[in-house]
Amino acid sequence: MLKIKNLTKHYKGSNKGITDINLTIDAGDIYAFIGHNGAGKTTTLKCVVGIHDFEQGEIQINGISMKENPLLCKQQFAYIPDNPDLYEYLTGIQYLNFIADVFEVSESEREARIETYANAFGITEALGNLISSYSHGMKQKLAIISALVHQPKLLILDEPFVGLDPEAAVILKNIMRDICKAGGAIFFSTHVLDVAEKLCNKVAIIKDGVLIKTGKMEELVQQDTSLEDIFMEVLCNDKAD
Repeated sequence: MLKIKNLTKHYKGSNKGITDINLTIDAGDIYAFIGHNGAGKTTTLKCVVGIHDFEQGEIQINGISMKENPLLCKQQFAYIPDNPDLYEYLTGIQYLNFIADVFEVSESEREARIETYANAFGITEALGNLISSYSHGMKQKLAIISALVHQPKLLILDEPFVGLDPEAAVILKNIMRDICKAGGAIFFSTHVLDVAEKLCNKVAIIKDGVLIKTGKMEELVQQDTSLEDIFMEVLCNDKAD
């Protein structure tokens, strides 16, 4: 579903960036992407979704090249950044309808999906209000609903649980599981390692722009160990080397 091949991106005038990233996210995967602040998680995700250009490598979504056909690629996924920029002069419902228009979602389909997700996240009564009046958590919920309104097969999320209350976090995790059960895939960065361990079937650890470890969660996390243990061990071993 998503293939990242030899992806390299460095920022001009800085040694920061990512080097030779290789990952494959298949249908059914909930793939966690973890690392310390500045490790390269957001840079990788922004390259994947077409926000950043990159010097080397290839990104394919369902076999389609992001460089060669970015518009067709972008029609097939939804992306939520770590700090969504919403049009605050619109109401919540106006924003959702705008996104639905972009993805050419029919009126009946959008109404049903918006009603379902707005009720689930408890923001139905706020949809008529300006987004500028929303709390951070409400904006995050609105961004999530906007990402789901066209029923993408691939979700790419940067720290999606930040700002969500516990109930909303549970709802989002259930939605992510449902998408993958239906043949979709999730690729997301997170600092919440216990959530990643319980939710994800695969994980990649990145440090200083380089992948340190990747694999199936069940193979990496054995009895009497946790993802947190592995993460700290990998970082400590890397420092020792």
